[in-house]
Amino acid sequence: MMDFAAPIFFLALILFPWLLFQALRKKRTAIRFPTLAVIKSVKLSETQNPARFLSLLRILTLVLVIVALARPQAAESEREFETRGVDMIISMDISGSMQAEDFHPQNRLEVAKEEAKKFIKGRRQDRMGMVVFARQAYTQCPLTLDYDVLVSLIDDIRIGMIKDGTAIGLGIATAVNRLRESDAKSKIIILITDGENNSGNIDPVTAAELAQGFGVKIYTIGIGKGGMVPFPVDDPLFGRRYVQARVDIDEKMLKRIADITGGTFFRARDPRGLEEAYKRIDKLEKTEVKVKEFSNYSDIFYYALWPALILLLLEILLSATVLLKLP
Repeated sequence: MMDFAAPIFFLALILFPWLLFQALRKKRTAIRFPTLAVIKSVKLSETQNPARFLSLLRILTLVLVIVALARPQAAESEREFETRGVDMIISMDISGSMQAEDFHPQNRLEVAKEEAKKFIKGRRQDRMGMVVFARQAYTQCPLTLDYDVLVSLIDDIRIGMIKDGTAIGLGIATAVNRLRESDAKSKIIILITDGENNSGNIDPVTAAELAQGFGVKIYTIGIGKGGMVPFPVDDPLFGRRYVQARVDIDEKMLKRIADITGGTFFRARDPRGLEEAYKRIDKLEKTEVKVKEFSNYSDIFYYALWPALILLLLEILLSATVLLKLP
């Protein structure tokens, strides 16, 4: 990038059309000779006019001098980014009820995984992690900025990798443990479940109070239609068949968890509802990015000045030798 420190000198260029006209117009010069025989033997074209050539050389020199006086400068810009990111753990229920297919053609878990991956890929400068829970809770991925690794680990989540049950309190407590030493601007847990707490030795409300003590906000998402929903059953004799089973979501408890920590409760009765919940969270939890820009300038006027001096010396040399003007 180039800039000029004194561009006002370019105003002098308005004189150059007149100077160019003066240099190119025909001038009649009378020289007395006793006979015309010598003149007839010499033929000069308009382009061979020494005076015209020297005038154009002088004009070009003046243009370069004006450019040098305008002080061209090379500008180098540097940007310094200051981010105040968000540390976020998604705590996902992988109990047996998450295989319900009320989100046909996929089950609840597969839809939850796909929407989580979309959400992660849309974040910038935020550390993300994943906790999974059923009867117990485990860290699937600690906080990381490597979203590709996190997405790959989400793909590996399967129902049955933890003994069945729904330990919501443990799911929260394990996520809080991953966030408690974070110094991020915001510490967030997104809790996704489709049932009621029936396992673990930590009550969900107690876990929420623990989160609140560490400055962690919890967004809770109740996933599934609720009531009677279709479940796949793999029969060794007749293959896969579907049965209707009742799954109730403890909305009251999920709302209380969110309220204790300053978060929000969302109800996702279909894939679209889950997508909207993630979009709402994305808008509520934005990373602050401050940009400071610095510019360094270095003078490069000599790129015009040196050619101008060379052309000036050339004009003086030519006018004193091969283009010498007779008096």
